[in-house]
Amino acid sequence: MQRLKLFVPLIVFVVLAAFLFNGLKRDPNAMPSALIDRPIPEFSLAVLGDETQQVDQRIFQGQPALLNVWATWCVSCRVEHPYLNKLAKEGIRIIGLNYKDDTVEANKWLAEKGDPFALSVIDSSGRMGLDLGVFGAPETYVVDSTGTIRYKHVGVVDERVWQKHLLPVWQKIK
Repeated sequence: MQRLKLFVPLIVFVVLAAFLFNGLKRDPNAMPSALIDRPIPEFSLAVLGDETQQVDQRIFQGQPALLNVWATWCVSCRVEHPYLNKLAKEGIRIIGLNYKDDTVEANKWLAEKGDPFALSVIDSSGRMGLDLGVFGAPETYVVDSTGTIRYKHVGVVDERVWQKHLLPVWQKIK
């Protein structure tokens, strides 16, 4: 029995090592969403640049779109923005969700850096973000022409992310 006690630390180490090794195989950016294959949550929000205009979830009906959560306070959004401009020029429809931001700064940002969005809605309270399960900006959702969320990406969208993760989903729903 005494000899068996000597092997307890080794057994504990092997079990912990197995769990840690398994964790290394997982994608740290993979953030599953409970909304995958569900309709975009209902909302009614003002459009950035024309606050008198209100839109709702029906803007996702009829053609697929990327829903990009962004803000001027988001450093990663600055990195991502030129690539979103490129995608928009290639004909990818992008709807922006300006998340907990200052609308004056947001309009200034788009005027200076280019506006890749077909339109951007204002979520100053963060309610829409909460309904989507947003962890922070940037986040991008692929939404099909019925308004159903098909994919969620947390983090910057760049060429690698587009080619590996978003484009395959986009091609399926197109």
